[in-house]
Amino acid sequence: MSPNWWRGSGPGRGKPRVPKTAVVLFNLGGPDCPEAVEPFLFNLFNDPAILNLPGPFRWVLAKLIARTRGPKAREIYAKIGGSSPLLENTEAQARALEQHLGPDWRCFIAMRYWHPFASEAVNAIRDWGAERVVLLPLYPQFSTTTTASSLAEWARMGLDLPTRIVESYPQARGFVAALAGLTAAGLLKCKIRPRVLFSAHGLPKKIVDAGDPYPSQVEMTVAAVVEALAIPDLDWVIAYQSRVGPLEWIGPSVEAEIDRAGREGLGLLVVPVAFVSEHSETLVELDIEYRHRAEKAGVVDYVRVPAVGADPRFIEALGDLVASNLVLSSLTEENS
Repeated sequence: MSPNWWRGSGPGRGKPRVPKTAVVLFNLGGPDCPEAVEPFLFNLFNDPAILNLPGPFRWVLAKLIARTRGPKAREIYAKIGGSSPLLENTEAQARALEQHLGPDWRCFIAMRYWHPFASEAVNAIRDWGAERVVLLPLYPQFSTTTTASSLAEWARMGLDLPTRIVESYPQARGFVAALAGLTAAGLLKCKIRPRVLFSAHGLPKKIVDAGDPYPSQVEMTVAAVVEALAIPDLDWVIAYQSRVGPLEWIGPSVEAEIDRAGREGLGLLVVPVAFVSEHSETLVELDIEYRHRAEKAGVVDYVRVPAVGADPRFIEALGDLVASNLVLSSLTEENS
């Protein structure tokens, strides 16, 4: 393929034509009704990136986990209306990003464990007549359990179009600016000067020991946000949430940090740094379960910062990531 495939060419052209570009937003997905909870859980635990077992054993164990955890999970989703708001929130981000990028770009959503799946996104991209694709995970920090899993699933779809990948963006300027701005606004809501608790989804320690870069990239994000805040003597900590199962997970845990803040008579400002959309881990775990734990632990003030969502600074960051990825890739091809 010509290294100028992205430019457009031919006589009579003034401004170079922008190829029809599909931007695929990867996200986890979530059940859209109570009946979808168990099949969603099965899809999650049947992923070899989550349960690294031979296929038949993984399938059986995933069925067992989904059946066992299903009732509890339905209770969790019942607290937020019976379903996950993740697709709705991702749609809002997709529409905002389309508006930012312009008419020759369209965003498609590929959820990993529930509709719309990657196969549905591929069909929609073909129907639209896309000429190139950019894969954009809504996971700012790379992990084998999230971004790598979605990329592997996408590769199985066999879409034969020029494709670029944004693998991670833990320190993207607009992402950091959005987090810092929301954190600064959260500080104004606190009754006393709090400890800032930057929360991210946890991982089993064995996955990190095998080389997963996720916690180091979480640390990169937090360091950039703290620098952007530029608050002298800011009291802050990174902690990890959503631990399940008997394995040893990376820490410290959010629960342990809540208890410590209670013992020290502090307030907490909780900032989700790895979730860019509101869903069960923020709306139930952070807002309900951890808030209740904080009250019992004696935390004097508990304020939670919203996820970046469709914050214009974050959307601009995503647009810059997509555009710069295409330009850099094309320059590399021209020089090769």
